[in-house]
Amino acid sequence: MNRREFIKGAAIMAGTAPVAGWKSYEQSASGAGIRYSRTLPVKVETDVMVCGGGAAGVAAAVAARKAGAMVFLAEGFTCFGGLGTAARVPVFMQWGDGERDLACGFGTRFRERLRKAGALHGGERAFDFEAVKREYDRVMQESGADFLFQTRVIDVVMEDGAIGCAVVAAPSGVWAVKAKVYVDATGNGDIACQAGVPFEKGDATGHMMPASLLSAWDGVDWDRWARERPKRPQPFGSQLARAAADGVFKEPDLHMTGLYRFPNGYATANIGHVFNLDGTDERSLTRGFIRGRESMEEYQRYFREYLKCGLENVRLVETAAMMGVRETRRILGDYVMTLDDYMRRAVFPDEIGRYAYPIDIHPSSADKAAYEKHREEFDRLYRYRRGESYGIPYRILCAKGVRNLLVAGRCVSVDQKVQASIRVMPACYITGQAAGFAAADAADRLSGDVHAVEVKGLQHRLKDFGAYLPNA
Repeated sequence: MNRREFIKGAAIMAGTAPVAGWKSYEQSASGAGIRYSRTLPVKVETDVMVCGGGAAGVAAAVAARKAGAMVFLAEGFTCFGGLGTAARVPVFMQWGDGERDLACGFGTRFRERLRKAGALHGGERAFDFEAVKREYDRVMQESGADFLFQTRVIDVVMEDGAIGCAVVAAPSGVWAVKAKVYVDATGNGDIACQAGVPFEKGDATGHMMPASLLSAWDGVDWDRWARERPKRPQPFGSQLARAAADGVFKEPDLHMTGLYRFPNGYATANIGHVFNLDGTDERSLTRGFIRGRESMEEYQRYFREYLKCGLENVRLVETAAMMGVRETRRILGDYVMTLDDYMRRAVFPDEIGRYAYPIDIHPSSADKAAYEKHREEFDRLYRYRRGESYGIPYRILCAKGVRNLLVAGRCVSVDQKVQASIRVMPACYITGQAAGFAAADAADRLSGDVHAVEVKGLQHRLKDFGAYLPNA
């Protein structure tokens, strides 16, 4: 028996009597790659598998458990919260439309937990990262959902138009999870991509919003800053042009949100952009982390020497362990929500929530024209009046062509403009909880078919959970 025949025979035998740890590979005919196979243990069987434990993933897991489903959540990092914790995004964007809360249900419950824990600052927008991590831990433990950290989905196996199992990599090795329904809350749409669902990235030319490497600082004299800061609309950016002209920055960036105030001279910051970054490309991310860390040294000099006013002794404490990626894949669903829907403040028959954050597309380059275009879009062109909002249809959660897959969070089925609004944490709570209830229903009654979920029933469950659904 030659080697190829042996591998073929072994594969047949493995299908009838799997041997733990069995592996094989062979060189492809072209020599461009290898064909690799192994027998994997199935360590988890469940009703609903949630992939990713950010804002959308935790909301989905809690909602699915609330509906009575068995739930397993796999989170690739070491904590829940995603960009809000591991990437150190320091603030919630708006919860409502200026007159009422919109991110109701899981979102408002979680905010109340943070309020009771004393973890909210700055008008209840900024938050204490460690407290948020602990509260997510407690919420998940109380829900009864099974979950693991440092457990990342690396592939899926398709069976007759549905995901048959998910392959995960963890410290113990590579193994499989079998579920009836899967929720992709990875942010990047990784599971949908692995399942072959079509997607889009960026604008018509493929350019995506820049990322930011967020940071923490100390040594700020906040009282002095309040007294002496420049009396301008954006005081933290008031000296950027002068510092750039002096060569302080390797890549000048006029977009400066500034430092977020915390007690005892502490601050967090969403400053600086990492341009031309693709959050689905590891080489691009590697270059981005290097540039992001380099730029913090430049900002420290800027604060100390150009802004002053209580920032002379500011010191960088750390940069985040995860890149603050704003945009990657947008999965194609049963419906693609567009700018036209946003502009007409759309109402949908299958609404699972409403939201109102402005279209916030960060400038694609560091030049002044790009920055001014961003301000025009964010501040005037697409901004809502008080009390206005747009509907979020259930169909944008249903991955096209896969029977048992829902998406939640920033990778839902929208165009680039709408993604720039719906990508933030309060909106992720809205799509996450809807995906969780729908997944539980599909797993229980519909053989996993998420496209067959009865919307009126889903809306009723969401309203019972506290969701804001005035049109349902």
